Amino acid sequence: MAFESFGTMQVNEVGHLEIGGVDTLKLAQKYGTPLYVYDVALIKERARGFKKTFEELGVKAQVAYASKAFSAIAIYQLMHEEGLSLDVVSGGELYTAMQAGFPAERIHFHGNNKTRQELEMAVDYGIGCIVIDNFYEIEMLAEVLHEKNASVSVLIRVTPGIEAHTHDYILTGQDDSKFGFGLTNGQAEEAIRQVLAIDVFRLIGLHCHIGSQIFETTGFKLAAHRIMEQLVIWRNELGFHADVLNLGGGFGVRYTAEDQPLPPSQYVREIIADVRDVATSNRLDMPEIWIEPGRSLVGEAGTTLYTIGSRKEVPEIRSYVAVDGGMSDNIRPSLYEAKYNAVIADRPLEVAEETVSIAGKCCESGDMLIWDLPLPKSGAGEVLAVFCTGAYGYSMANNYNRIPRAAVVFVENGEDKLVVARETFENLVQLDLPLH
Repeated sequence: MAFESFGTMQVNEVGHLEIGGVDTLKLAQKYGTPLYVYDVALIKERARGFKKTFEELGVKAQVAYASKAFSAIAIYQLMHEEGLSLDVVSGGELYTAMQAGFPAERIHFHGNNKTRQELEMAVDYGIGCIVIDNFYEIEMLAEVLHEKNASVSVLIRVTPGIEAHTHDYILTGQDDSKFGFGLTNGQAEEAIRQVLAIDVFRLIGLHCHIGSQIFETTGFKLAAHRIMEQLVIWRNELGFHADVLNLGGGFGVRYTAEDQPLPPSQYVREIIADVRDVATSNRLDMPEIWIEPGRSLVGEAGTTLYTIGSRKEVPEIRSYVAVDGGMSDNIRPSLYEAKYNAVIADRPLEVAEETVSIAGKCCESGDMLIWDLPLPKSGAGEVLAVFCTGAYGYSMANNYNRIPRAAVVFVENGEDKLVVARETFENLVQLDLPLH
């Protein structure tokens, strides 16, 4: 494949792949492989780009990092330094955020089946907002708040009847989703009525999320327009005024040359234009806009380094090149048939001489990272760099086959920093209990 760089990625003076001013071969030698490498400068650039767009448009906003994309103390601290808010979806992510010293008032808690323990954690920590997802949660959260003599700001998650994935968007009449309250079937209005009637809730607005890896603005604009029109109705019928409209995330990134994402600023500008149009024409106060980028902040900033091992030739069919990781550190190809690009780290500009398929080391025939990848001739011991693995790589990593999870390194301005240590075999058995 032709070498395509992201962020600070470049080929250095000795012809090696370099990220953040650090030679990737030196990183592999120092920390071992598989190794997740994050370009900190690119993450900062993306975070600042979202914030700057809102500032230029004069719109009050919050940009919340959707931390399911990559959750760790270091990334939470980086997002705090960049002035972002934080979206968590579990007690584990919430606990990690608190361990990172993230300001509780800038944390939003999502999830379609929050446990009572998780809600108690959120209330005890004093987080800024809980996104209510279902009627069961309304009742349970109200009980928790009454028991603790507390109150909390909440958003109600609605499903606007629009699904969007990549280049496609679908208008759905049945609001078929495990998340949120249906906008068209009356559930959202009933949820608003219930929440407004409970004194421990401060209903500040609505939330929606229409999909992932979206390359067009159409779906976002349709969702925003539909919700804003409904807000006009609810203002007149219920006296409900939404101070916040959270339009979620899902902004696409470039995994391969087939992907053509828009600049993040374009998503923001077009969404705001639709919201402002409905608000102005109906004398509705312009709500504060919240968004939740995750993949678009960290996806392209991540590169995974592997060491090449065995090779299998199937005559006239395929050449398999195996690496020392696989579905244990990147399960997306197995789950979603996700596509990636890669280069040999010590000669990324060398012309391809063959087409190979990159196999993982797990004992599964489906453990394939990349099918039919053009590469120069490669051999055991060489380092393969797989691009755009910063989102849902480490966060979905697993110990299948009792493979220890990989380490994570941040690089910036010629310096490298280990932020997640590599698991050891001892770590793998530390929770095991003997039979005798």
